[in-house]
Amino acid sequence: MAASTKNNTAPIYDTLIVGAGISGLATAIKLKQNGYDHFTLIEKADRVGGTWRENTYPGCGCDVPSALYSYSFAPSSRWSHLFAKQPEILDYLETVSDDFGITPLIEFNNALESARWDDTDQLWRLETERGLYRARTVVFATGPITEPQTPAIPGLDTFTGEMFHSARWHHDVDLSGKRVAVIGTGASAIQFVPRIQPKVVELHVFQRTAPWVLPKPDLPLNDTAKKVIDRFPAIQQGWRAAVAGSLNAINFGLRNPVALKPVSTAARQLLRLQVRNPQLRKAVTPNFLLGCKRILFANDYYPALQADNTTLIPSGLVAVDGNTVIAANGERREVDVIIWGTGFDVSHPPIGNRVFNERGERLADLWRDSSPEAYLGTAIEKVPNAFLILGPNVLVYDSFIRLAEAQLDYIIDGLKKIRDRRIGKLAVKPSVVRRHNRTVQKHLQSTVFNAGGCSSYYLDQNGRNFAAWPWSLGRLKQRLSTFRLEDYHVVSRRQKAAAPAKARRRRQARTTEAV
Repeated sequence: MAASTKNNTAPIYDTLIVGAGISGLATAIKLKQNGYDHFTLIEKADRVGGTWRENTYPGCGCDVPSALYSYSFAPSSRWSHLFAKQPEILDYLETVSDDFGITPLIEFNNALESARWDDTDQLWRLETERGLYRARTVVFATGPITEPQTPAIPGLDTFTGEMFHSARWHHDVDLSGKRVAVIGTGASAIQFVPRIQPKVVELHVFQRTAPWVLPKPDLPLNDTAKKVIDRFPAIQQGWRAAVAGSLNAINFGLRNPVALKPVSTAARQLLRLQVRNPQLRKAVTPNFLLGCKRILFANDYYPALQADNTTLIPSGLVAVDGNTVIAANGERREVDVIIWGTGFDVSHPPIGNRVFNERGERLADLWRDSSPEAYLGTAIEKVPNAFLILGPNVLVYDSFIRLAEAQLDYIIDGLKKIRDRRIGKLAVKPSVVRRHNRTVQKHLQSTVFNAGGCSSYYLDQNGRNFAAWPWSLGRLKQRLSTFRLEDYHVVSRRQKAAAPAKARRRRQARTTEAV
């Protein structure tokens, strides 16, 4: 049981970081580099890594080239492939945490239960599994893809076989000789389907919407290549620049859908070569413009779908009757295992369930009927002295690490202003949030996310794009390069009243001097 929020004996940290994933570690490192020493991190799990700790399904890896999936201040020459695999990304994050002295600062196995702003004392009170923490500022580095989403399917409680989500993979379940249903064909499914297909006796893939799956230009990096990259840093810098340029070109297309039409045409022609069966090819051909949903990359997904033991069911799962799974088109299959490849509920950031604004309102309750909003994906209205990393409308098709670093330039600037100017309360102005989001939503209308003919996780239940940034990463970095105090309401730090005895002594001293 967490300690009561009335407890005033807990130390007051300058900053408390929630989460020790990609963005939480980067925040801690940046704080240390800027002379902060009175901060801590809390992490719900027993090790760092965030999504790369949680996702351990077969074939898990990154679809952004390794050169860009690393911190700018900690490049690595140890990647085994052009696109890194999950185990080595996790190892990289743990190594960085150790090398920069962050690991000893982390309170592991300590989940946040609630965070409330105390306007009287001008600080945050954070209830955790280990008790109360107090901090003048908070950085919520919990990420947008942390809580698996499993749909409520009628009859699911009648299923007697094994069942798990890809983000909570049950490695103790032997799939050999089993009849397996995979629900969903998103980024995770296209990675684990080829890995489990050779093991199972029957594989039934339920596809609600066909994704765009392009060839993955992946290559192994042998020891010689690693040594060359390590010896000549300019090679890695050039590699990063080349990858960044490629992603910038993709982002241009996402902002200008007309430019993507020739690419979509070429991708359809390529699909004719990859999938020979006309009926299957028709089923896996997307009916929306390339880029409207997340672009997926794989070389072994289509071969796995064409294997003799695999059946693609071009329809979503709508019911379960005992061990029989039923698709919307009426197809029925009896299976031993259900694997959910249904992704995450990114439209309702899980941190919203635990954070209360200065009015005492839970953010999740406010977001239930309206879309999450923030200023530059970082500052939330009526949530003072707190910053969010990878928040609403900040996603660009790029490395999450680069996005987090861009936001941290802004956040660290804000934290320094709070410290150096002895600001007690800093809250983004509602008018600034509204004006910013009106402009963002206006410019999103012409992007492929809104105009590409699909319903993606970028769009919430209101049909509003809560996730994407409508411009380039360069423009995002430019907007985040300077923390403008004029965008915020600023209240100076209050001075605690002197104790009565001390106050009397000071008054007596002044009287004596006057005499």
